Amino acid sequence: MQSITVTITDALARWQDLWPDWLVNLVFLLVSGLLLLFLHSVLLHLVRFAVQGRLSEFGRKLLRRIGPPSRLGLLVVGLGLIIQALPNRGSSYDLVEWGLLFGFIIFLGWSAITIVNTAADLYLRQAKQDSEDSVLTRKLLTQVRLLRRVVVIVIGFLTLSAMLMTIPSVRQYGVSLFASAGVAGLAVGLAARPVLSNLIAGVQIAITQPIRLGDAVLVEGEFGNVEDIQTTYVVIRLWDWRRLVVPLSYFMEKPFQNWTRQSASVIGTVFWYVDYSTPVEAVRAKFLDLLKESHLWDGEVAVMHVSDANDRTIELRGLMSARSAGTSWDLRCEIREKLIAWLQETYPHALPRTRLEMEKATTTLLPSMSSPQQS
Repeated sequence: MQSITVTITDALARWQDLWPDWLVNLVFLLVSGLLLLFLHSVLLHLVRFAVQGRLSEFGRKLLRRIGPPSRLGLLVVGLGLIIQALPNRGSSYDLVEWGLLFGFIIFLGWSAITIVNTAADLYLRQAKQDSEDSVLTRKLLTQVRLLRRVVVIVIGFLTLSAMLMTIPSVRQYGVSLFASAGVAGLAVGLAARPVLSNLIAGVQIAITQPIRLGDAVLVEGEFGNVEDIQTTYVVIRLWDWRRLVVPLSYFMEKPFQNWTRQSASVIGTVFWYVDYSTPVEAVRAKFLDLLKESHLWDGEVAVMHVSDANDRTIELRGLMSARSAGTSWDLRCEIREKLIAWLQETYPHALPRTRLEMEKATTTLLPSMSSPQQS
């Protein structure tokens, strides 16, 4: 047995002498990397099998997402330990160790972002299940999405900063860079002012909630719904399916209309212009009947008044409430059409008319204007 071991050792030694050290170490690292990836797959399956049915929903969701970053972490840590045990290491391996340090920092940042995204998704899903109020749901959705993006950006910035600080030249000249950062910082601040203002506005919007996802808004004379809120801009889906892209800072600096700030219900207005002979009480009763028959009316507000009068017509104003801005628009169109059709059928004289009154004039010939033949 001892002779066999000596023979194998001598064979490996002679084989190693045939190749340069760097190539042997490279092959060893590649084989070790493959073995580490296989080990990660086995361990991950064992963990999932061992904790199956015991973890909370957050734990199960996190376990499904943590696979790629944990694979990178195991690979980086394992190769780092193996490199320390390699014989005949040259100066070139310092570069490899530096790359592994980069990978470890990326692993930490990636894991932190994965945890934040998992927690945010789980919180949003739980909030949708627990809340029946659409306004509260949209508020939570807006807050969590904006704050999650800000946190992810901060984590990414910190990860990039940590990676740069591992570079000796950056770390060495860091003090001098801070010393000369006065003018440079002013220039960079002016150049990045739009980005920074929108980023800060995103945090303010997440906290103060002037707009939320799904809100009906009137911006720059255009009516639509907030479709998406990104880190620096808001996408508004207009009534004709166009998209209006507005910077986040706009909503903190300029006035706009939010039709669903407190609730989605809105009051719609319809005007009719009818003749003075129109029986207002009969029209008001028909207006209320039409609202009661419509499934678009929410049963809250139903009022009709004579709101104005001029030399030709009187103005009737009808107020009606609906569950949302879109429903309010449909309700207004429906009631306007049906009431006009009813007036045409029942009270055609109530439609606006132009009156022309003619009087018969009597002409008397004066004696001085008589015919010449009579003189």
